[in-house]
Amino acid sequence: MNLKRNIENIKKNYSLGIIGGGQLALMLAEAANNRGIKVCVQTKSFNDPAGSKADNVIEVDPLKVKGNKELIKECKRIIFENEWIKIEKLNLIDSENIFVPSLESIQPLIDRISQKILIERLNLPSPRWKTLQGFKSLDDEEIEYWNFPLMIKSYKGGYDGKGNRKINTREDLNSFFVETNSEEWIIEEWVDYKNEFALVGSRDFDGTIRFFPVVETFQKNNICDWVLSPAEIDYDLKTFAKNIFSSIVNELNYVGVMGIEFFYGDKGLLINEIAPRTHNSAHFSIEACSSSQFDQYVCISSGIKPPEIKMNSQGSLMINLLGLSKKFPLPIKKRLELLSQIRGSNLHWYGKSKESVGRKMAHITFLLNEDNQSKRVEKSKEILNKVKEIWPSPND
Repeated sequence: MNLKRNIENIKKNYSLGIIGGGQLALMLAEAANNRGIKVCVQTKSFNDPAGSKADNVIEVDPLKVKGNKELIKECKRIIFENEWIKIEKLNLIDSENIFVPSLESIQPLIDRISQKILIERLNLPSPRWKTLQGFKSLDDEEIEYWNFPLMIKSYKGGYDGKGNRKINTREDLNSFFVETNSEEWIIEEWVDYKNEFALVGSRDFDGTIRFFPVVETFQKNNICDWVLSPAEIDYDLKTFAKNIFSSIVNELNYVGVMGIEFFYGDKGLLINEIAPRTHNSAHFSIEACSSSQFDQYVCISSGIKPPEIKMNSQGSLMINLLGLSKKFPLPIKKRLELLSQIRGSNLHWYGKSKESVGRKMAHITFLLNEDNQSKRVEKSKEILNKVKEIWPSPND
């Protein structure tokens, strides 16, 4: 049965609907509030982070069509907190131009296999890869061309290191083949990179692309620990990253905000992953830029011309605050109090109901006004030490 129908002429109560209610949706709702834009959020619980900032909450799992249909009835445009969506079901209830980005443009980006196929089709640089089934079909001679270690990734739904597994030997690989009964994995060559960079940008309905600075991200246990903006990166490399971004969004006629993570090392600049949404690496933009990544997405989706993106300072430092063990001596309230007392701190608490080890609970941003990169790096490390004394990473 075809559930599509013309809903363009029905009066909507909210300018913007968000599928998802986590911290990204929270910051999207905050950006909408700053613009005087009414927002409705579809999420599992009123107590999810975005619930506190939304004008209305549809308390239904974001993957449930019943809630999607209700959201469409209420909202002029629908945006996504993340790419964990069921395209085939949304296609049944789609109305022209209601989703931003469009379902057609986001389709190649919702899982790692379709991303890899797109990257190959555009002849863009990325680590060599195979599906699990494709790797199993290799003979011994072909496998010799794959040096260990290898990286195995779940093809869908992985984040913050979840769904990633390092395979050190042929014996480890054989054990993995035996213990998993799912084909929903890809195998990548191991990349010995020197730096991890990220680039977030936006593209509006007119095709205009706007970029945030290329940043350097610093990971621990496959989870982003802190982000320095801008990255120390030469002009040619920065231009190459921007050209890669432009190639992807233009090919897909993608409208909205997108993030790309890169490895950089002896093999040059390689695409690690594409995020068809706002991205952790650009949280700094709330304070450090004239328009944040959330403001860009809200403006584009609401028909407002997005502002040009300019830095408000020479640079910035953003630190993720991850959940700690119950045995940690300082309670959350005291940690937040002490962090807020650090000069120049801009603290963003996500309002999650439960602290668990490694869960993203908040982030904190500092503007850097030192006039050269080495001084900004030195200042960042000084601030980082202060923050870690109060709220260390569980991955340290």
